[in-house]
Amino acid sequence: MGLLTVIRKQKLKDKELRIIILGLDNSGKSTILNSILDKPNTDISPTLGFEIHSLQHKSHNLNFWDIGGQESIRTFWFNYFFDKFDYIFFVIDLITINSRFNEIYNEFIRLLENERFEQIKLIIILNKMDLFDNTDSESIKEEVIKKLELSRYLVKYEIVMVSGKEGKNIDLLLDKII
Repeated sequence: MGLLTVIRKQKLKDKELRIIILGLDNSGKSTILNSILDKPNTDISPTLGFEIHSLQHKSHNLNFWDIGGQESIRTFWFNYFFDKFDYIFFVIDLITINSRFNEIYNEFIRLLENERFEQIKLIIILNKMDLFDNTDSESIKEEVIKKLELSRYLVKYEIVMVSGKEGKNIDLLLDKII
């Protein structure tokens, strides 16, 4: 293998991003991924285990790992090699954020406190904005920051509000990672 081949392979690798998508069951992880991949959002069933999908976007190869969010699967989240990922998308359902907050908080904090998480960029996705009455997205984001106690942790994060079903703000989400 010549030097030129090594350089080409490294250049391709530099344009590859690996994203793991986590969140509770029914938060809309697969729906968001289908919107990213420009696939129809009909007949989506719960992800049992994980699914891997790739997409070429703005000269980057994006590899998405959609991990199931059922309670029985969450215990296996940490079997994935977080240090091999560039981003974590943590999806929160805006409609059930209050009724399932303890579950969301516990899983989110468990994730933040994992030492393998330290080098990964975090994007918190607030999904189902199409079903949410309040149009003041900044106050919603501030409330989530306060509830998740993000100021306690030295973690860089972005928060994006989307509608996976309608595809709203999916382009903004992709722009955050490239």
